[in-house]
Amino acid sequence: MSNHSTQMTRLVEWGVASRSLDCDGESGDYYAVKLIHSGALLAVVDGLGHGKQAAESAKLAVSTVYEYTEDSILSVFARCHEQLKGTRGVVMSLALFNAADRTMTWAGVGNVEGLLIRRRIDSATRANSLMLGSGVIGDRLPRVRASIKTVSPGDFVILSTDGIRTGFDEGLNLRSTPQQIANSIMASHKRDDDDALVLVARYVGL
Repeated sequence: MSNHSTQMTRLVEWGVASRSLDCDGESGDYYAVKLIHSGALLAVVDGLGHGKQAAESAKLAVSTVYEYTEDSILSVFARCHEQLKGTRGVVMSLALFNAADRTMTWAGVGNVEGLLIRRRIDSATRANSLMLGSGVIGDRLPRVRASIKTVSPGDFVILSTDGIRTGFDEGLNLRSTPQQIANSIMASHKRDDDDALVLVARYVGL
């Protein structure tokens, strides 16, 4: 399991937890967090399969995301698709926080789950799930559909690969740091038959 501490950048504080299926091997699950002129971009990538080839595909996708972070989300998916042709391919979800209008735009291809968990004045929570397109980046890229959500300080965005079992949002302690939440999700919801990664970001505003 990777060891991290909560990181802070403009707009968001974040933490990540990851484990490889083979403790001595390389994981095919990767992530990116990048500060850009309009805000901050988050990405979680899952290379198909396991081992070295899955890791190589995921790393290529992440490097492409970093190279084209100033492009639109839809353009980033298209560029990754072109770069990954001939590889195993990946599934991926992206979330872009916009500083000017307090929004988050997100989209996904494959099965990298996305949740937006809103903190309300009465301390209750409400979760919105990312709608995912069916396909593989590098092989069968569907028409990618992005959606825009308003965000408020205290809201969380969580992106997780399919090595994390669904339902992880139940009973989360949202008063914890993003890194503590990521560690908790990994400890209680990791599957034993796959690489796993979860990225937790809390919107803090400017």
